[in-house]
Amino acid sequence: MSEQPTRPRRAATLADVGREAGVSAMAASAVLNGVSTSTRISKETRERVLAAAEKLRYRPNRTARALVDRRMNALGLVGILSGDEPNLYFLEVFDGIMQAAGMRGQNVTVFNVGNWVDARRLVPEYCDGRIDGLIMLAPMIDAPASEWLPEHAPAVTVHANRAVPGVPGLQSDDEGGAFLAVSHLLRLGHRRILHVGGPEGSTGADLRQQGYERAFREAGITPPPDHVLRCPFTAEGGRTVLEPWLLRHRGEPLPEAIFAASDAIALGCMERLQARGYRIPEDIALIGFDNTLFARAARLSTVAQPLGKLGRMAVEMLLALIDAEQTRQPGAEDREVVLGTELVERATLAGPRAAELLIA
Repeated sequence: MSEQPTRPRRAATLADVGREAGVSAMAASAVLNGVSTSTRISKETRERVLAAAEKLRYRPNRTARALVDRRMNALGLVGILSGDEPNLYFLEVFDGIMQAAGMRGQNVTVFNVGNWVDARRLVPEYCDGRIDGLIMLAPMIDAPASEWLPEHAPAVTVHANRAVPGVPGLQSDDEGGAFLAVSHLLRLGHRRILHVGGPEGSTGADLRQQGYERAFREAGITPPPDHVLRCPFTAEGGRTVLEPWLLRHRGEPLPEAIFAASDAIALGCMERLQARGYRIPEDIALIGFDNTLFARAARLSTVAQPLGKLGRMAVEMLLALIDAEQTRQPGAEDREVVLGTELVERATLAGPRAAELLIA
């Protein structure tokens, strides 16, 4: 019966392998690091070292290797993961990041800052040598952030609330996507279009409202009064803001359509409308923004932004910065890349209803 290797109580080191094979740790290192051209190591010695490494289940010390290479092959992702709802926007961008990182042999560590006010204190702590660079997802930070971002850890942003000097960024065309959605609703014949927008202070939410307004302006149509609401990018936000608006406009015509600033907001609006007995899209059409898993599963019409592609591009952009820093070559330009959006028509989109419907 062959001898079974015993489970080691701790990770085996090169010194352990050398002792097991009867050679020095330096000789074991030469064999296990692939120095096959060395004339000082015989074939027999090489075989003993490899057998000893297998017996002891030796694995190279990645941290030690990283110290030599000055590269951890690890990227940091900084964002906010809070609230009771799953953040499908974050998860879809994260999926793109993981795809690209896996293809490039990179690990990803996720850091939750809780809120961006604490980022000034927390982000420098994350850049303590365990990661090579940072991806900041939807950071709500001010321009002076460039003063406290660590110089030794390159960074890129995805959907930053504003450009950060010295930090390249990726965006989607928020204004253009909203313009597409509302223009399509107007072409279908809708006039009373309610915009349930994102939170005050969010540049992306502001741009989506601007796209809503431009669609009316370019169509030569005056938007209805009191038809813009703002709330968090969540289903709860949509539910919470829509109900009081409906109560305030009781007895008036129900909007013919709603353009929501996110799929999550659209979900909240859908739940509130259906709870009141309204049919979608027969009584009221609905368009979201993002094209997350929810929109695809619920067949929600939406503005698709390339969430996975944003994640993949962020990884490639960050790795280019890291490579440039290590080779002392000029890095990527301090620039902002804006990716296009498109309208995806699904089951929640239709023309105006035939009969007038008053809010009960």
